[in-house]
Amino acid sequence: MSHFFAYISKLKYINRWGIMRNTAYENDMEHSMMVTMVTHSLCEIAQRVFKKDVDTGKAVLMAMYHETGEVITGDLPTPIKYYNKEIFKSFKDIECIATKTIYDMLPEELKSGYSFMLDNSDCIERRAVKAADKICAYLKCVEEMKLGNMEFSKAKDRIKEQIDALKMPEADYWMKVFSKSFELTIDELN
Repeated sequence: MSHFFAYISKLKYINRWGIMRNTAYENDMEHSMMVTMVTHSLCEIAQRVFKKDVDTGKAVLMAMYHETGEVITGDLPTPIKYYNKEIFKSFKDIECIATKTIYDMLPEELKSGYSFMLDNSDCIERRAVKAADKICAYLKCVEEMKLGNMEFSKAKDRIKEQIDALKMPEADYWMKVFSKSFELTIDELN
């Protein structure tokens, strides 16, 4: 018997942005879905607009499972995770152990199909997921501010700077073409 998917299903109980007042709560499963969609679009932009060689399928799978370890660790707030280099390195080590623990729950004959979960290389697909993760954090800030929650204003500015610092033309393209729509109401989108 494998507990792999039973653990993965618990992502819906891991709330994000734990030390900030949220108007609209977001869990890891919802976040992972949005990161997956943005990752897919970043790969399409990279391929079709900037003629880059990207394995979209690999990137999308990496995005889908990118928060797996949080079923064990929970979502550590960014200010804590990045407080200093030692904490960041220790937490990354803990995340890797947690992800491997979940991965090891797979039946042996399926593990090769999920080995991307353990791939921490600095490949173009991993960079796409990281960019998508940042873009989704930015969109969360926009959503909160649209609902009148100014608690997210500094985070929004900081995350926008981080996206710009990526120097990824596909991320810049995404922000230019898609991000402003998130500031609009449903009536304004029509």
